[in-house]
Amino acid sequence: METRRLGRSDFQVPVFMLGTGNFGGKGGVYDHRGSTDVAAATRLVDICLDAGLTMFDTADAYAGGASEETLGAAIKGRRNKVLISTKGGMRVGPGDDDAGNTRAHLTKAVEASLTRLGTDVIDLYQLHIYDAVVPVEETLGALDDLIRAGKLRQIGVSNFTGWQLMKGLAASDAHGLARYAAHQAYYSLVGRDYEQELMPLALDQDVSCVAWSPLGWGRLTGKIRRGSPMPEQSRLHADARAVPTVDNDYLYRVVDALDVVAAETGKTIPQIALNWLLARPSVSSIVIGARDEAQLHANLGALGWSLTKAQVAALDAASALPLSYPYWHQAAFPERNPPPV
Repeated sequence: METRRLGRSDFQVPVFMLGTGNFGGKGGVYDHRGSTDVAAATRLVDICLDAGLTMFDTADAYAGGASEETLGAAIKGRRNKVLISTKGGMRVGPGDDDAGNTRAHLTKAVEASLTRLGTDVIDLYQLHIYDAVVPVEETLGALDDLIRAGKLRQIGVSNFTGWQLMKGLAASDAHGLARYAAHQAYYSLVGRDYEQELMPLALDQDVSCVAWSPLGWGRLTGKIRRGSPMPEQSRLHADARAVPTVDNDYLYRVVDALDVVAAETGKTIPQIALNWLLARPSVSSIVIGARDEAQLHANLGALGWSLTKAQVAALDAASALPLSYPYWHQAAFPERNPPPV
């Protein structure tokens, strides 16, 4: 599997990493995400390693820590063959030190993640949320110390705005602290907001995009079409979790364009959506999900081929979003403000 550099580091990551939000989960949102036990998780890891997919993404907030525990059990005895990405910062308990990006919480959270994962180092650790209460210097100082202690290799963020990410990068540069190498952000063919501010920032500051929900919260599975009922298992169910709104006419227009490309290529809609995303500027890796072996094999089918320029242009046109201010104003002056794509 192709690997790409993460940010300014020399750390290479595979273009796909397996998301494990469904590992160990039961009830609530997991009724729609699916629940994967240790045996099934071990089999998925086997398939991934056979395909060269060596990186696995989780978080301490997934299934109350059960996702990390299940992943740890699934990779036991082969830690030297895998890369681990996890996240922290969300509330995981009732105490004052059980949430946020404080030194106290992050130090405790990293130790707990290491224990659940059964390892002594985390390859990529990301702040799961922005914390406006804690000074950014405190957060970065804690992460820098954890890197120096050999417990973290690279750091990143998730779901930050442009100014929040840039504030951290500026503080790192000013104080000689570890720098964010990655931004795990929502990005898909029906979720292109990332391109307006975060992509230009990523390219300017060399911060890699690790794209999550690349199929638009299940909208690009090929199962959602005009007049069709919602699938029984979907991240779009009202009780699955709050999801971003997508206008139906816009969604159907994108799906229609995907159908045309599917007929031309013989590939599935999810495979085309993933392949499109892999070619976007700043994207180093995509977090793919899998309820079972069949879905994992299907997603891996997005690799090893390329869309034509005409197919990319058709998908770009169908999924284009109106620019918000001041981007529509800046777009009128491409000589001085060239677009990133």
